[in-house]
Amino acid sequence: MAHCVTKIQLSISCTDLLDKDIGSKSDPLCVVLQSVGDGKWAEMARTEKINNCQSPEFSTKPIIDYYFEKVQSIKFGIYDIDNKSVNLSDDDYLGGFECTLGQIVSNRTLKGPLELKKGKLAGKGTITIIAEEIKDTRVVNFDVEARNLDKKDFLGKSDPFLEFFKQGDGGTWQLVYRSEVIKNNLNPCWKKFSVPLQTFCGGDFNKPIKVTVSDKDDNSSTDLIGEFTCDTTKLLAAKEQVVEFDCIHPQKKQKKKSYKNSGVVRVKSCKIDVEYSFLDYVMGGCQINFTVGIDFTGSNGDPKSPDSLHYISPTGVNEYLTAIWCVGTVVQDYDADKQFPAFGFGAQIPPNFQVSHEFALNFNASNPYCAGVQGVVDAYRQALPQVRLYGPTNFSPIINHVSRFAMSAAQQKNASQYFVLLIITDGEITDLNDTRNAIVAASKLPMSIIIIGVGSADFKAMEFLDGDNGALKSSSGEAAARDIVQFVPFRQFQNAPKEALSQAVLAEVPKQLVTYFKLLGLTPIKPPEKSTA
Repeated sequence: MAHCVTKIQLSISCTDLLDKDIGSKSDPLCVVLQSVGDGKWAEMARTEKINNCQSPEFSTKPIIDYYFEKVQSIKFGIYDIDNKSVNLSDDDYLGGFECTLGQIVSNRTLKGPLELKKGKLAGKGTITIIAEEIKDTRVVNFDVEARNLDKKDFLGKSDPFLEFFKQGDGGTWQLVYRSEVIKNNLNPCWKKFSVPLQTFCGGDFNKPIKVTVSDKDDNSSTDLIGEFTCDTTKLLAAKEQVVEFDCIHPQKKQKKKSYKNSGVVRVKSCKIDVEYSFLDYVMGGCQINFTVGIDFTGSNGDPKSPDSLHYISPTGVNEYLTAIWCVGTVVQDYDADKQFPAFGFGAQIPPNFQVSHEFALNFNASNPYCAGVQGVVDAYRQALPQVRLYGPTNFSPIINHVSRFAMSAAQQKNASQYFVLLIITDGEITDLNDTRNAIVAASKLPMSIIIIGVGSADFKAMEFLDGDNGALKSSSGEAAARDIVQFVPFRQFQNAPKEALSQAVLAEVPKQLVTYFKLLGLTPIKPPEKSTA
């Protein structure tokens, strides 16, 4: 049995990437994959996309469990992102780099050329990976704004964003946080943000920290507005009161004797808190409630036909059953009673054969619970010959059903329950606006939604619901409080080990759970005991 030695955080940057765009520079993104054996790879994380940049430094820092006794093969893929789809097959591949986690850890900083394929260099581009062990669970929480920034845009004001750097080995500056861009504003107030204390300053409160404010122009290079250097101790003075720093542009200061600043950065709040992990909440008593929703619309095909997605093969499986098993066998370990509600939608159901978008698989509306994953599988098998596949494909009724239970749990104002809804479907959503509204409402509740697409349909609507490319908005324009949807097409995992599918669809649930309880300021019911070491 392998035991995780520690968690490793990876800082990723590239230089001199290939330029695939005409009239502008590439928009790179890095995907981190881990080998799952037999030449297959599973995605572990991806960074943000950086527009018009040949030498990106990514602020997203993937965290990987490190096992001393295992060879963990890691692949870094750099893509030029030209569309909003999460599927990278339509994007230009700028090159990749393959190594082991052990190589990264032993070198601390690993640098290498990008390859288009094994043994064939991309011709341009290098990647640098820096490894840091995560040993401290504390985070630094910030609330920052600026006043009277310099105007940088000819026809507007400035589009300012904020960056924090810590001083690394040899005096180099390493990016630890990059804010969002606020358009056309000389008095920006950025979103509150958190940075792990170890990422921020390595636990050294006297380590130099550089803060820069820059103007972002989508069609040209970034312009520095100003910067200042301090340390964590000075920033923490904002725990009790607002602390102001002059934002200085070095060249302007040299040229003008009367120069004062290019604006003022105001740290409204800076304080250190303990960051509770997913395991802290689960081991502290949080139960994960698992619900399954299955698509019984006519587009699946006649279950008696081998061409149908509901056809059960001679070996006793189909894509629906495989998805239930893969996800359910992982989630059931976190639910004490292992009683799972299971529903179908889009079918005509007995005895009157009216269309239903929220019927219990066991046809017992007052008690839709199934005993474990096997119970869900048995209910599905028994329901299949009794229902008539029909339509349309409506998601909102079952999302709203689970939301009602999550709402009840939320009213307890503790970290005792979290809900995971698995929807398995074959096609496009008919009630897209109602589904958007249901998801935005559910984003305020202790709930995550996993959507697995089976078959070969176009799943663009599902990708839209997945909030990886920005916050999902309701039909009225209200943004989701947090990203709670994870969509995965089953076809990408048809020839991969079963654990690869469960890893992909469940990868975001721990972060989503922690984010929810953190937003509400809820600690584990039984917080972990502080180490006396």
